[in-house]
Formats: sequence, structure tokens, C-alpha cells
Amino acid sequence: MSSVSADNSGDPPRAREERAALTLLCEVRQGTRPWRMVRLDDLSPQGFRIAWFPNVTTELPLRIRIPGMQLLSAEIRWQSNAAIGCAFAEPLHVAVFDHLVRKANPTF
Repeated sequence: MSSVSADNSGDPPRAREERAALTLLCEVRQGTRPWRMVRLDDLSPQGFRIAWFPNVTTELPLRIRIPGMQLLSAEIRWQSNAAIGCAFAEPLHVAVFDHLVRKANPTF
């Protein structure tokens, strides 16, 4: 039996290992609301963290357009006064994740 630290975050331990700090400008929307430019500050194959924006609700899925990628869907997992944490509906393929990290941080 393997040992997993209990942190109550709901994220698998692997998500923490593959997390990359980066900065990308992306567009997000919920439902039929207008698209908004936001700063994506943290990315993993399982999800991401973006800067907070007004009128976000955890009940609706979030759509995100990351430059050079297809439209992606995500669920809001948490929010604070400064950020929103989301989980992709379908995790990113590791090659896509690596490409985005290299694109955002060419020296990575």
C-alpha cells in the first residue's frame, strides 16, 4: 500500500509534481458572458490558476482559450480574492503541457 499525504485538496499527488509557474494571457468566459482577458499564472496537466475576475461562479463550467490551443473546458475548484483554481475537464497531454511550458519559459 502506498502512502499519500492527506492535504484535503482533492488533487492527485502527481499534479503537484508537474505544476509549472508561468505567465500567459488567455481569454475565459462562463456561459454566454463576454470573453475576458486573464493572466494564467500556474499550469499543470490537470488544471491551472488564473487571476480573479468579477462575477465568476462555481456552478458554471469555465471555457478558456490558451494561445495556440483549442478551446478547453474546466471546472472551478476554488476561488479567493486574488485567484481562481480550475481543473480541466480532460487533462492536457504531457506533450501539450511541455510545449506550453517551453513557449512561456523558453529557458525551461
